[in-house]
Amino acid sequence: MTVEPARPAPSPSVPAPRPAAGPPAGPAPASAPVPGPAFEPPGGRAAWLAWSVGVSVYILAVIHRTSLGVAGLDAADRFGIGASALSTFSILQVLVYAAMQIPVGLLVDRFGPRRVLLLGVLLLSAGQLAFAFSSSFGPALASRAVLGCGDAMTFISVLRIAARWFPAARNPFVAQLTGLAGMGGNLVTTVVLAQALHSEGWTPTFTAIALLGVAVFALVALFLKDTPPQEAAAARPGEAGRGGAPGATGARPKVGQQVLACWREPGTRLGLWIHFTTQFPGNAFGLLWGLPYLVQAQGMSRAGAGGLLTLLVLSNMSFGFLFGRLLSASARARMPIVLTVVVTTALGWALVLAWPGGHPPTWLLVGIILVMGSNGPASLVGLDYARARNPAERLGTASGIVNMGGFIGTMITLFGIGVLLDALSPDGAVGYSADAFRWAFCWQYVPLAVGTAMILRLRRKVAAQAVAAPAG
Repeated sequence: MTVEPARPAPSPSVPAPRPAAGPPAGPAPASAPVPGPAFEPPGGRAAWLAWSVGVSVYILAVIHRTSLGVAGLDAADRFGIGASALSTFSILQVLVYAAMQIPVGLLVDRFGPRRVLLLGVLLLSAGQLAFAFSSSFGPALASRAVLGCGDAMTFISVLRIAARWFPAARNPFVAQLTGLAGMGGNLVTTVVLAQALHSEGWTPTFTAIALLGVAVFALVALFLKDTPPQEAAAARPGEAGRGGAPGATGARPKVGQQVLACWREPGTRLGLWIHFTTQFPGNAFGLLWGLPYLVQAQGMSRAGAGGLLTLLVLSNMSFGFLFGRLLSASARARMPIVLTVVVTTALGWALVLAWPGGHPPTWLLVGIILVMGSNGPASLVGLDYARARNPAERLGTASGIVNMGGFIGTMITLFGIGVLLDALSPDGAVGYSADAFRWAFCWQYVPLAVGTAMILRLRRKVAAQAVAAPAG
């Protein structure tokens, strides 16, 4: 996860309602201003403490998620597998993550982020510990699935904590910090974990990561509260308890109805395809194929490849800050940012893959890595579209739907590259040539083309809808 783009008003976590002709009939929606005493989150030190505890789980999840990105070659040697089987690790992990997004959003709405985060830490630690002691492909694959399930429970939970503890005007800033903190976890992976694997070996390294969960679990259990104490005495209008469901009586919509209502909203679908199209190139490179490509195809040392992967993380953080500033100035920057990132990524990879002999110069490799750093921040523009077009009671579900997109695209890309590498390299992992990587990486243009076409199609629908009912 990367830095969420910020908007000054309305708050990302409390989208403004669509204006309707004439006076409203019936109770105001949860996202509308309601007269009367309403609870205002306090902010301050208590809020920063709650956010810090919650974001520690997200940092841990990013470390677990990206750990295979620097261990791909070690995993291939340990389990005796080829590229397509190696890609299955990340594919399954990403598939579980994507499949869990809507259920997690519903769980957070029903039970609160604290309980969901505690469960997430348990699953992350159990999955990584099993992975540390796995010596064959099957058990290792199952452990990555458990890890992906735990990972899925973190990001949405942290955003909900921020929405409950901070005033609405502070939410964009806190969302940016959440993404930056997650990238800090990625830095731990590329710098510390890569060195530990080389010096300490497989089992001690992954066991140590798993045991980090003990400290994080204790932090959440002892210090995190879902909401400020004052909220119990000033329930939010239109919400029932912790879940934020509409209606003063506490009635909750059926799960199927809530998901369907979100999906019917063109802004949700546009958000999903933006997330799908912009996120997967950098994700696939950082999660799995970056290190093998740089070491095997480009002849770099592991230290040099790790340095470039670190550059990918730093670029991601920088673009997150830049896009946040642009979106703060004007929401009209959303689509230009998305289309610029898509076009620049496509052209950058075209230049790299077309370079004679499949060995582009170092400056060009640095360039494409810098460009891919924009992928994650641009993908979060999709969440902004969904938030602007869905009322508060559907916000978690809508965010879950959108957040599936980039991970589905990543899964498709990981698998396609792995299959093509095996098809082009009969000698297996030791025989992956620069030419094989070049043709396998061309697979990226398939999901890129499909996603871009869907963005352009849904963009027109959302624009037409905005003319009739602007989103604030």
